[in-house]
Amino acid sequence: MTQTATATSSTIPERMRASVLNGVKTLNIEQVPTPPMASDEVLVEVAAVGVCGSDTHYYRHGRIGEFVVTGPLILGHELSGRIVAVGAEVPQSRIGERVAIEPQKNCRRCRECRAGRYNLCPNMEFYATPPIDGAFAQYCVIRTEFAHRVPDSISDEAAALLEPLSVAITTMRKAGVTPGSSMLIAGAGPIGIICAQTARAFGAAEIIVTDLVPERRDRALNYGATRVLDPVQTDVATAGLDVNAFVDATGAPPAVMSGIKAVRPAGTAVLVGVGFSEMPLPVEHIQNLEITVTGIFRYTDTWPAGIHLVASGAVDLDSLVTGRFGLERADEALESDVDPTSLKSVVYPNGLR
Repeated sequence: MTQTATATSSTIPERMRASVLNGVKTLNIEQVPTPPMASDEVLVEVAAVGVCGSDTHYYRHGRIGEFVVTGPLILGHELSGRIVAVGAEVPQSRIGERVAIEPQKNCRRCRECRAGRYNLCPNMEFYATPPIDGAFAQYCVIRTEFAHRVPDSISDEAAALLEPLSVAITTMRKAGVTPGSSMLIAGAGPIGIICAQTARAFGAAEIIVTDLVPERRDRALNYGATRVLDPVQTDVATAGLDVNAFVDATGAPPAVMSGIKAVRPAGTAVLVGVGFSEMPLPVEHIQNLEITVTGIFRYTDTWPAGIHLVASGAVDLDSLVTGRFGLERADEALESDVDPTSLKSVVYPNGLR
């Protein structure tokens, strides 16, 4: 049932512009139906959409592991916007709110949902994960509880980037970061940089970041890193780093192997980067030092923390934006990561503002 109510003066169009992935490296601007709302959902006019590594992977390869693009797909899951209409169960007072979107819809009924681990819901519908459309479009719908109101002090761009910040918050929680902790982060791309900032906000005293690219290492020093290393010049595994936690934001087997070996006894390694489905691990080291090796898969209840970190100034997301693109240039946004000076590109489905 799609009962809706709206208090906007303008009529919501029946169709909207969207950038549709119709094949590997094939994007087309199309007129598609504006998504209908369920009674517990809101309709959001999309303001800004960050480009994620998963978007570029679907664009270039048509799949990520078991998630395969088999038909037309709208990419984009890091987004902000403004509520323009609400379902029958949602207070009309929400219309006009600026929101950051938690881009998922869990079933609420399965074992994982009932246990509070809704990120692991086997029935999850997640934006821009086949066959669920994402936000490279003028409008989107989301359940009301996943449209998080943001204060005016947070820009549209920063509100969109609360999604990758949520990845970093989940990572810090899994890593057990507390004031005074030491941490090694492999990779100074967007997730590595946001993880470095978040580790600092969580109170980490030593934050070591490795990356193969000099420009990225230099940039990490401006975003929370206390030290940077070139993994070609320094053997991370034998450098005596002795950190409480290791975070891999590369997905590269050599980085994972050496990073785990840099963890002190009873420490934690968190695998965040998407790389190979299988890779070797230093099992003897893990066993003998009782190291916990875990991964993360999306997030649970992180937006309130993220909004606080940004609003308080503990994390800076605005300065991460290095490229801004209209909807018709979404392909350029998806290719922008080949530039080592690029960090985060943002697409504006309703035009640059």
